[in-house]
Amino acid sequence: METLRLPGTIDSLRVIADFVAAAAFEAGLDEHAAYGLRLAVDEIATNAVVHGYQKTGQTGELVITAEVKTGELIIVLEDTSPRYDPRDAPPPDDLAQPPEERPAGGLGIYLALQGVDAFDHEYVDGCINRRTFMMNRKQR
Repeated sequence: METLRLPGTIDSLRVIADFVAAAAFEAGLDEHAAYGLRLAVDEIATNAVVHGYQKTGQTGELVITAEVKTGELIIVLEDTSPRYDPRDAPPPDDLAQPPEERPAGGLGIYLALQGVDAFDHEYVDGCINRRTFMMNRKQR
């Protein structure tokens, strides 16, 4: 698939979701796996836009690529917002509480990382967050 370079704005999130859906379809992911992947990429991309660009007053782009391999689908999402590794966020400790009683924050990242088969974050050249999402795929 092609590489997408998009402005780091909320308006780009729909394009990213469509891109991930198309990659999941091409890779033959089932509906459950495709949903988990889309949720994960959307959550991390949204955090990059809102917390990395908007709240810091910075601008930048989001770069997303997909690679279908024999046994897996790999999505790579890059941005130039301040370094942030989602794995550093502590898991919520109150998952049994109803959503209206839970404090805001943390659940989206937790669910995103749980919804993919593997996730990695690298901070490249001191300026690029590179997030890699991997989903195992069934052989066609």
